[in-house]
Amino acid sequence: MQNALFGGVNAAILTAMKPDFSPDLDRMAAHARWLLANGCNGLGMLGTTGEANSFGLTERKQILEGLIARGIPAAKLMPGTGCSNLSDTVELTLHAKAQGCRGVLVLPPFYYKGPSDDGLFAYFSEVVNRVGGGIAIYLYHFPQQSAVPFSLDLLGRLLKAFPGAIKGVKDSSGDYANMKAMVDAFAKDGFEVYSGSDEFLQRILADGGAGCITAASNANSHWGGIVYAKRTGAEADAAQAVLVATRKAATSVPLISGLREIIARSTGDDGWRTIRPPHLPLNADQAAKVWAAWDAAGALPLPGLAPAKAAE
Repeated sequence: MQNALFGGVNAAILTAMKPDFSPDLDRMAAHARWLLANGCNGLGMLGTTGEANSFGLTERKQILEGLIARGIPAAKLMPGTGCSNLSDTVELTLHAKAQGCRGVLVLPPFYYKGPSDDGLFAYFSEVVNRVGGGIAIYLYHFPQQSAVPFSLDLLGRLLKAFPGAIKGVKDSSGDYANMKAMVDAFAKDGFEVYSGSDEFLQRILADGGAGCITAASNANSHWGGIVYAKRTGAEADAAQAVLVATRKAATSVPLISGLREIIARSTGDDGWRTIRPPHLPLNADQAAKVWAAWDAAGALPLPGLAPAKAAE
C-alpha cells in the first residue's frame, strides 16, 4: 500500500520499568532509538505488549511525553488509547493529538462482552466526534484479548460515516483470511491493514496491506525491515522465515516476559526483566527455552547496536 501513515514494520514496543514498576523512560527511549535504527518504521506504544492496561491515565501520558522529550519523533509513535470507557479513550486520544502524534490505536470498549455492532458504532461515533479530527484512528482487532471483534459490516459503516477519520486496523486475530477480507474490501479507499503477527508480513504486503505492528519486532525488526524493503526474492524469503521462527519462539512462553528476557540477555541489562504484576518474569526453565529457540531461529546476536543501558 502506498502512502500509509505507518507503512512498514512497527514494533509494539515494550515499556521499560524501574524496580518499583514506574516507567523507565531513559531505558525505553534508548530501545526506541535502536528499533528505529534497525528496521522499524514506527512504534506502536502502550498496546498489549506495552502493558497499557497496567498503567493509569497519568502514567500513560507521562510515558508518551517522556519519549518525545527524549527525542523520539511524535510522528513515529502510535499510542494505544482505547480504554473500557468513553471518557478515558477520548482523553488519551486528545492528549496524543496535542503531542503531535499522527495516529492512535484504539481497542473497543472491552469490559462489557457481546456488544452489538450498533453499540460499537455509537461508541466510535462519539470518539470521533469528541476528538474532532486531526489524528488518525486505527482500530485494534484482537478478539482473543478484548472479546470484542470488529466485523466487516461495522468497519464499512464507520468508514462511510467518518471518511478519513477511521484510518486503519491492527488485526491480531491470527486469522489471515480476515486480514485479507479487510484489505480486499477497504484498502482501495486508503484503509491501512496491519498484521499483528510477524508470520504474515510478506503475505499481507503482497496482498495490498500496509505492514505489521508486532510484539516480536522488539527483537526481530532487522529481518522485518528486509522483508519490507525487498518484498520478494531469496533474501526476503529468508528474512520472512526468521520472522516466522522468532514469532514461534516468542510465543513458546508468556510473550511479554519472553521478549523482555531476549532483550535483557542481548543487552546485558537485567532491568528489562522487570514487569508489572500480574505478569511475572520467566522462570529459569522458560528463560532457557525461549533463548534457545530464538538462537535456533538464527536471530542471535541481535544485529545493530544494542540499546544502551539506562543510568541507575
